[in-house]
Amino acid sequence: MNLLAIECTHQLAAVAVKNGNRIVERASTDWQKAAEAILPLVVQAMGDAGLVPAELDGVAVSAGPGSFTALRIGMSAAKGIAYGAGCPLVPIPTLHAMAAAACNRTEATCIVPLIPSRPGEYFYAIYLRPAASCALEEIGHGREMAAELVVRLKPFAGDFSVTVRDLSGLESLASELSSGALDATFFTASSLLDMAEQVLVNGRAASLAEASPDYRQIFVPLQKKQ
Repeated sequence: MNLLAIECTHQLAAVAVKNGNRIVERASTDWQKAAEAILPLVVQAMGDAGLVPAELDGVAVSAGPGSFTALRIGMSAAKGIAYGAGCPLVPIPTLHAMAAAACNRTEATCIVPLIPSRPGEYFYAIYLRPAASCALEEIGHGREMAAELVVRLKPFAGDFSVTVRDLSGLESLASELSSGALDATFFTASSLLDMAEQVLVNGRAASLAEASPDYRQIFVPLQKKQ
């Protein structure tokens, strides 16, 4: 299957292209300039993978939660490419994709992906899985302060793994959180490919008109100083 995947929800702008069994990925750490970076990354990755848009079977996009602006950019780019290529669009829940990508990096029964929200707050989801499996079951999600997450994870003490790209805030608040933390730098656009392929095989692609980012919060513009 030939797929294009876009991930720019937070701290990374990345594009992955799957051409059969071959995967090409290109990324930029300057994710706050995703508007300028995404399309050139797409062009480069598609060219390196030897594909043109008409050969795509689908376009996957990390749907959030995450940065309000980056989510809009990623979804808009994915919709435009899917429309132009005449192929299905597959929005992938970001927290679920992070948890799935963490499965082969931890033996913990409870996997908790985190994405920074407002200062000191994180979007989170709690997934349970059977031992040595990645059949994830979501048992909770929301947005909370790091200290509140520590309390929420107490029942899973010693058997949970928090997945987040920036560990610093968690380390300063709770040693019990940081001790079970995974640095989620492994989560990139290529992490979306397996889930997207499964969605397409099952015929559950999204409508271009109805697909929208999962913001989970109201955008509040910064106020200019007087």
